[in-house]
Amino acid sequence: MTNNFPVILTNEKGNGKKPEFRNALFNLDKSTISNDNVEHLITIYNSAKQLDIRNKVLKLLYDFTYPLLKDFFMNAYKKERYLDMKIYALRGLSNFIEEKEITQLLKKFNQSLAKRHQTTPYNFQEYELLKGGNALPYLAEKFGYPCFKETLEQVNRQYDAMPDAFKGHYRIDENGDIKMLKSPGESKAMMDRFWEEERSKLK
Repeated sequence: MTNNFPVILTNEKGNGKKPEFRNALFNLDKSTISNDNVEHLITIYNSAKQLDIRNKVLKLLYDFTYPLLKDFFMNAYKKERYLDMKIYALRGLSNFIEEKEITQLLKKFNQSLAKRHQTTPYNFQEYELLKGGNALPYLAEKFGYPCFKETLEQVNRQYDAMPDAFKGHYRIDENGDIKMLKSPGESKAMMDRFWEEERSKLK
């Protein structure tokens, strides 16, 4: 029922730090989102300084095709700096633009991705997000475009190039939720051993 959209999310002065506002947003049922209220979520995104709020709005909206969303997703794609956030924006934008345009966007994306391998070689969190069931694998399967498959292959190559200490700690499911594969203690122990070995090489 679209009339169950929370009133607190329609307040343009909504404060992302207030528990009641955050609870309404993070527990929002996507079935309540309609063409009549999608603009409120766009406003929340555009005014949010908190990364997790922008992330949540992108995930709430990326499967809808309301007319307002084409420009929203394009602007979000340009705005975001984290690669996973760009892919969430591109997931939404892909419902509006052709393969040729997507290919052009991903050329620059792939360049940024390659730089990550050089500047942050152990950036496993971002790779796991890009490999998530709601990200590049979803896009490659849904659209079948070579550009999505090529970018996913690049992510997998860079992921595989990392030491084993940074792999397999968790995965992201098709809803964008984290599923832990190791306990926090196991993960910390693996990484601690890696860094200790690296330090010993310098002695």
